[in-house]
Amino acid sequence: HQSMIIHQRSMLLGTSVICAFVPLAYSFLSNAALRRSFVRNMMANSNAFYSSRSLTPHFGIEALDIDLNNIDLTDSQFISRLKQDLVQYRAILFRNQNLSGQRQVDISNKLGKIESTFYKHPRSPHPCIFRVSNDEAEGCTRVGRSGWHIDGTFQRKPFMYQTMYFPSVAEGGDTYFVPLKELYDSFTEEERRDLSKLWMVTGRREAPVHPLVYRHPFRANEEETMLFHCGRPFVSGWYRDTNDGDADDANLVNGVDTSRMMDSSTIQDRLTAQIESKLDEIGIRMKWEAGDFLICDNLGLAHYASEGTQACSDGVGLRLLHRTTIVGGEETVPIKPDGRGSFTLR
Repeated sequence: HQSMIIHQRSMLLGTSVICAFVPLAYSFLSNAALRRSFVRNMMANSNAFYSSRSLTPHFGIEALDIDLNNIDLTDSQFISRLKQDLVQYRAILFRNQNLSGQRQVDISNKLGKIESTFYKHPRSPHPCIFRVSNDEAEGCTRVGRSGWHIDGTFQRKPFMYQTMYFPSVAEGGDTYFVPLKELYDSFTEEERRDLSKLWMVTGRREAPVHPLVYRHPFRANEEETMLFHCGRPFVSGWYRDTNDGDADDANLVNGVDTSRMMDSSTIQDRLTAQIESKLDEIGIRMKWEAGDFLICDNLGLAHYASEGTQACSDGVGLRLLHRTTIVGGEETVPIKPDGRGSFTLR
């Protein structure tokens, strides 16, 4: 009880300091956008479990004043809070955590169902955890370097969430993230019309054909998001909606003429160029710290591992990433606004 009172008094003191400081600093910012950004990042939101501050103007929060080892995972209100914040912000970063493999798996299983589709490295702390490193003796290497992507494109239901825990970090081992609604909005109206007609042919594992643009299953106002992989091996090609009345009915699926496939690199290069031109405007180059734990909306954010993630550990330090991937229900099958969804040709 006494520790709770001390914590509450500390929070009040911190709020008082911020409230006194903000008007002074605010007065020196002449640009309105800078003022809004400053206030948004200085003033923390709070709930019953943690306070938070923005990671970027477009997405993401950093959760403050919380040790995930001390949270009762049977508390449905805590899990509901996480899910609500993931819908609203698309990413939650918890710093200074010390998570065992089992604890990370337990948290992940509360968000959905873990689905492990990757190589089980002998150094992994749990069979459900994908261990990634810049040292092949410590974890799988070259992961996430083939191109911008979301995870699980080879499945009918792409992964809903992923968690990323960093027991150890390397200098320059950043991960880049970009929000998909904002990426789609960054194209011209004519470009968006064209992109909305495209379907990605994976040709891997379940071999689904996914719409490039579809409705996010959880975000408000039927928000549009995107599904793609810009790594060459992960895409066989692209189909396009057709209005061709002469198309062979045997090849017509979901309004798509599956006899006509576009080269994979054409669209991949187009998406990559747009992302790289907009990354610093709408995305983030995440500089990890040891103990960082991120939960992210895999359906709302694309990501890419920077070149520095594979630098020799002797020079930049050992990079260790423990990742889990989580699937949802049928609601996570990509569905376009007109009701057409992902399909397979097998």
